[in-house]
Formats: sequence, C-alpha cells, structure tokens
Amino acid sequence: MRASKIICFAVGTILSVTATQADEIQIVRDVLGPEGPLYIDGNLYYVGWVSNTLSKWDGKTTTVLNKMPGCGHNGLAFTKQKTFLLACTDDPGAILELDMTGKQLRRWDADSNGKKFEGGINDVVVAANGGAYATVFGPYADPPTPTSVIGKILYLAPGSQKWVEVANDLNYANGIGVSPDQKTLYVSETVGNCILKFMINNDGSLSHRSNFALLNLLVPNKVESWWLGPDSMKIDSKGNIYVAQWFGGKILKISPEGKLLHVFEIAAGDGTTNVAFGKNEDELYVTVVKDPTDSQAKGSIVKIKTAK
Repeated sequence: MRASKIICFAVGTILSVTATQADEIQIVRDVLGPEGPLYIDGNLYYVGWVSNTLSKWDGKTTTVLNKMPGCGHNGLAFTKQKTFLLACTDDPGAILELDMTGKQLRRWDADSNGKKFEGGINDVVVAANGGAYATVFGPYADPPTPTSVIGKILYLAPGSQKWVEVANDLNYANGIGVSPDQKTLYVSETVGNCILKFMINNDGSLSHRSNFALLNLLVPNKVESWWLGPDSMKIDSKGNIYVAQWFGGKILKISPEGKLLHVFEIAAGDGTTNVAFGKNEDELYVTVVKDPTDSQAKGSIVKIKTAK
C-alpha cells in the first residue's frame, strides 16, 4: 500500500534536556565520507561514500573489504544470512549484497517495475523477519540545492528477489529504522528536518503515514541550511531512536513517543551521519564528517558512552 504525501509538522515534544559534550574517543581517522557503522562480534564495519569503500576495524587495524568506484557506499545492514546489504548512493543508485569478506553476491539496479533507483539509495535496514527496507534519496545537483521530491521507501520481502515500492513522495528520504516490536518504521526526511513514521502491515507494506518529530522544535538549528536534518538512525532495544543530525553536529536520543531524551554534542565535526551500538548498547560509535561543506567529506569515527 502506498502512503500519501503529507507535510511534516511537529509531533516531538521538548523536555528539559541538557546538551552534553560527550567524552569522545577517536578510533578511526581520515575516513572519506564515513557512514554505515555496524558493530558485529567485536568488529566495527563502516563505509566511505567518497572513497567508495567498505572497511573493518578489529580494534587495532583497519582492513578494506570492498572498493567499488561509482557506488558511493552509504547505508549498511546485516542480514540473517550473515551478509551485508549495502546502499550505493551515487545516482542512479544500486543495492548490493556482499559476504562478510566484501565479495559481491548480488546487485539490484531497479525495482520490481524495472524503475532505476533515480536519486540514489541512501540507507537500508533489515527487519526481524528477514525482510529489508531501503530509502531512495533525491537529486543532488551542483551547487547542492535540493530539487525534486522523489524520495521512496522500497521493500524486499523475505525470500524475494525484487524490491517493491511501498511509499513515495518523501523529501530526500535518508535514515530508516524498525521498532523492536516490528510494528513501526521510522524514516528521516533530511530536507524538512523531519522524521516520519509508518505502520508496518503483516505483508511488509506500509500504512498510516504520520509525523513523528520535527528536529528544529527539539533542538535549535546550528546553521540555516537545506541539509540541516536527520540523517541515519539506529533504534535500541527499548525503542529509543538515536538519530544523527547532518550539519548539526549532534546525535539526538528520542523516545518512541517523540520526546527528546538526550543530546550528544559531537566535538569531532558538524557532519554527524550515523551511529552503531557497541556491546550491550552501552557505547555508541558515531561516524562524523568534520566539515559538511568539504567535498571530500573527511571525517572519523568516535566512541562515546550511551546515555541511560
């Protein structure tokens, strides 16, 4: 079922929250376009959208597992088959399945109707049933001014080989996450500074599109930019959303009710892009670009404590 277009209004509620400067430990440096962190069995996997790479950090050494010019490695998810789904954000986009060594197993360049992924694939998440959702972003012109509202959400059903469009008319769809009870899908609209939510139906389709949070009503805008908005997200076991704010230099912790619980101010840069939970969800690995206007998107990965 396709969800109709709506304008994002504020649903999130401001609490008395103090932004804190997190005690950061830099663990990986000089990453060109850091994104997509996943912490798996003591190893941190991450991508670089400028370097077109997927890498693994084992606590001491970084190893490049996959390098594919023209992909623009972005969102990364781990499947039940212990493979990766990788979002290629270069327009037109692609979705790759890779094994844990970085070898390509499968590639999708179009949806079930044969439509190319115009606007690029930005992020991807795997649901508990083995299905997966991915976001289509939008045109990124030079100079980078947002234009067409063509963002989409795609769904790959368990055992299927085809991605099906399940929502459209999103204003630069970016980060995506599934609630622990598997009933709600959250998605970032970067242009608009908004997070939407959908009800997940039994067949994986989406309905009841609604507003979840408008970030500039939760925290003051750090700068005035089209691109100041929610980027990628992860959801903890209690259903709290940890969302990176691109151009904002922050990670926001938001409750399932849309209330702001905590603000992590990231010193390493203003271009926060994504997070990963460490063991027992007591640590966050944050991918961050020092200067979001840098064409090389030079950045790092830092580790901070999770606010309880």
